[in-house]
Amino acid sequence: MAKIKILVVDDHAIMRDGIRALLGLHDDIEIVGEASEGNEAIEKAEELAPDVVVMDIAMPGMDGLEATRRITKKNPKVKVLVLSQHDNREYILSAIKAGVVGYVPKRALGLELVSAIRAVHQGDSYLYPSAAAAVIRDYLKGAVKEPYDRLTAREREILKLIAEGHTSREIADKLFISLKTVLGHRTKIMEKLDLHNRSELIKYAIRKGLISTDT
Repeated sequence: MAKIKILVVDDHAIMRDGIRALLGLHDDIEIVGEASEGNEAIEKAEELAPDVVVMDIAMPGMDGLEATRRITKKNPKVKVLVLSQHDNREYILSAIKAGVVGYVPKRALGLELVSAIRAVHQGDSYLYPSAAAAVIRDYLKGAVKEPYDRLTAREREILKLIAEGHTSREIADKLFISLKTVLGHRTKIMEKLDLHNRSELIKYAIRKGLISTDT
């Protein structure tokens, strides 16, 4: 029987080692590669053609949400399963809208991750109970569109850089755009998200899982 090919994406080496050790106990699963951030994940997904990508979201560089969008757009057959420390409603819904087909929090039991991998590989979806409850609550409320979905790709990129502590000048230099353009994007971001200062932007980014609070 062909094994389920897995690509593990997480910026913490100790987490990747733990996942490798766990999945190595199961004969029907094989880890074919690892990545520590989004750009590397995209490259490895194209090179290794995994069946399932076990994806963290809050990582340096390109985050897991954007990596998921690009991976699934290029190869819809690849299934992305989120394994994350976050389990709030807003975060889960953002991940689902990005194209993930499964969600398991890092506090879950190892066998739940294995079950999730097998389920998404077979074409099913897998939501941990807390994630399922969040989706149901959102549906019952009428599935109001998230403000984050109104942001352009550039605005999301700038929001993440602001939250990571970069100044407007640093962002302009990093993205090769003018300071005036950065300030314009920042104004639009705050208007769309109904936020009023840098502190609120950072708190919002943390809630969304765009940056990690790990030390």
